[in-house]
Amino acid sequence: MEENFSELLEKSLVDFKYKEGQVIKGTVMSVTNDTVVVDVGLKAEGRIPLKEFHSPGEEHSVKIGQKYDVYLEKLENKEGEALLSRERARKEESWSNLEKLQDSKQQVTGVITGRVKGGYAVDIEGALAFLPGSQVDLKPIKDISPLLNKPQPMVILKMDKLRGNIVVSRRALLEESRKADRSKLLSDISEGDKLKGIIKNITDYGVFVDLGGLDGLIHVTDLSWERVNHPSEKFTVGDEIEVIVTKYDKENNRISLGLKQLTEDPWKNVEKIYKVGSKIKSKISSIADYGAFVELEKGVEGLIHSSEMSWVNKNINPNSVLKINEEVEVVILEIDNTKRRISLGLKQCTENPWKKFAEKNKKGDVLEGKIKNITDFGLFVELSEELDGLIHLSDISWEDSGDEKIKTFKSNELVKFKILEIDLDKERVSLGIKQLTKDSSKKTDKLIGKVMTGVVVEIDKDKVYVSFDEEKKGFIKKVNLAKLKSEQNTDRFAVKEKIDAKVMKKPNKDGLYELSVKDLEIQEEKKALKEYGSSSSGASIGDIIGAALKEDKKKDSEKTKDEKK
Repeated sequence: MEENFSELLEKSLVDFKYKEGQVIKGTVMSVTNDTVVVDVGLKAEGRIPLKEFHSPGEEHSVKIGQKYDVYLEKLENKEGEALLSRERARKEESWSNLEKLQDSKQQVTGVITGRVKGGYAVDIEGALAFLPGSQVDLKPIKDISPLLNKPQPMVILKMDKLRGNIVVSRRALLEESRKADRSKLLSDISEGDKLKGIIKNITDYGVFVDLGGLDGLIHVTDLSWERVNHPSEKFTVGDEIEVIVTKYDKENNRISLGLKQLTEDPWKNVEKIYKVGSKIKSKISSIADYGAFVELEKGVEGLIHSSEMSWVNKNINPNSVLKINEEVEVVILEIDNTKRRISLGLKQCTENPWKKFAEKNKKGDVLEGKIKNITDFGLFVELSEELDGLIHLSDISWEDSGDEKIKTFKSNELVKFKILEIDLDKERVSLGIKQLTKDSSKKTDKLIGKVMTGVVVEIDKDKVYVSFDEEKKGFIKKVNLAKLKSEQNTDRFAVKEKIDAKVMKKPNKDGLYELSVKDLEIQEEKKALKEYGSSSSGASIGDIIGAALKEDKKKDSEKTKDEKK
């Protein structure tokens, strides 16, 4: 009895030296399936899950006879076994180590085990830490799976043992590394260097490339010798590319990069290969509102302007004539190597119908043709299958107002006319109907057709009455007060106001001449167009008439000077 009591007392004393909540030494007795049996010197062993002996993603190295620190949670559970934890022992040990590492600002190794609210759970040598989503990488990561269950270097931002909180950052280390790479890159870089980088961002104006701690821009014009409508057509974010440094602004740390500069400039030998006036065949590469681009070779394009597509149609829509990838024959009109432009012509590959017409017809010839179109300013008459000529309002009749006479004509009506002028440069033919007969009014009255300065003597809602040439009197119909309908208003004039007008008709039964301001404006416009160009040459009617008036003033000034001499 005494002996049994002695043994029991000894065992109870052994149990008493261990307290719950302590970290104690234990010896591995066996490893069965997913469980490790550990002896800590109590009356019964404890069972610990195998996964507590290694971090996620690692292989275990537990062997019989090995000793480990374990945490004593309970001396005895309901099965009579000691309740032990290797994980809590590791945490206690980790906290002590981590506090030292935090104090010395050293990095730690953590394993991202899964997602939690606002970030990710991280295992650091058995201690559970929190990695905020903003601290994973330098930029937001959509897919974190490549980083899961793999050891990652990190730094501890915050520790609170009382609450059991540890906050870590992976981004802080990446920023340090990036800063070091950036400093090295800035100290080593120079214009002309070839570098490798990753495409970071794509915009309308270019591509941003991460050179390893520093970003550089490849402007859209430096991406390729070929036409690039948008960088996204040729590049993708994440692509690795080789670039060349074209400019380095040390003061602002800005780097301009080039990609096309890595290859030879195709424009280098353009003037040797292509000659003005020669014909070539090539494909349409793109079409715009103002013309079509033709790829002569890789990186060299020429433009067929819409005005060079047809001899007849000046407002042609390029899409109605050409298609992308269509092979066409064109003539080289101009080469500007400085501006890197080649002008091409499509119509020049066919016979010029204006030239053909001029070879068969001459000024003064009388022809007959159908009226194709009736406009406010005249009649367009068919000259051939391709060409039309214009009979201006002022060239329809000697006696009647052009506005009134034009109403008597109909589309497709056959009319005879005389060729007044053939202008090959401006590609137009001027015609006249009244020139088929003589102006009988001039024989009876020398004032007809002359421009007179009169004085307004009376105004009503339909006419303005004037006196001119001392004792002569006349009237101007409302419709003939101006060429523009918006200005055909008698209210614009006042009695005793001077007015210039063209004498159109001899006196009526009341002895009044009919005059016209409108016909005078048309006459002046025609004169200006003939001497100073046309609106199709790029100048507006206002510019042309302005130039004519300026020239008239200059002549008047010179005449006055001569008279004074």
